[in-house]
Amino acid sequence: MTDDHTSGPVPDEITLGRIETEVALLMRFGEATRRASGSAEHRVLDRAAYVILRHLDVAGPQNVSALAAKLNLDGSTVTRQVSAMQRDGLIARTPDPADGRGTVVSPTPAGLQRMAAVRTARTRLYGDILAAWSTDDRDTLAELLHRFNQALESRPRPR
Repeated sequence: MTDDHTSGPVPDEITLGRIETEVALLMRFGEATRRASGSAEHRVLDRAAYVILRHLDVAGPQNVSALAAKLNLDGSTVTRQVSAMQRDGLIARTPDPADGRGTVVSPTPAGLQRMAAVRTARTRLYGDILAAWSTDDRDTLAELLHRFNQALESRPRPR
């Protein structure tokens, strides 16, 4: 898109293009950094298990449908992940008190311990990466990432 007075892109389009590029790079470098880390703590959980455990730790036990909706994933995908996590002893299923036919999943102590190890390793890694940044810059980055994630989460989903 161009503006009526110039033949080039409008400034907002340039900025949005930069954001798109930086987010793409963030995802790529984040995953590459995790894989290349020499720390075993980064590898005690796969990314999906870590995200599920982090959510259950904050939100409490949930049925798979609620978990899938919160994580914006297909129910069958979450069911497969939850089954694998249950086999690994990371989560437990119990009868759903609101619906006796269903179950809810919750983290086990082992699951929480592994999640905490990954979180600690990641926090240490980001501390190293951002060591030269001022406290104000770190706070600004944290706030902007939080706002960005909230905007992504609240975005209407196609049905």
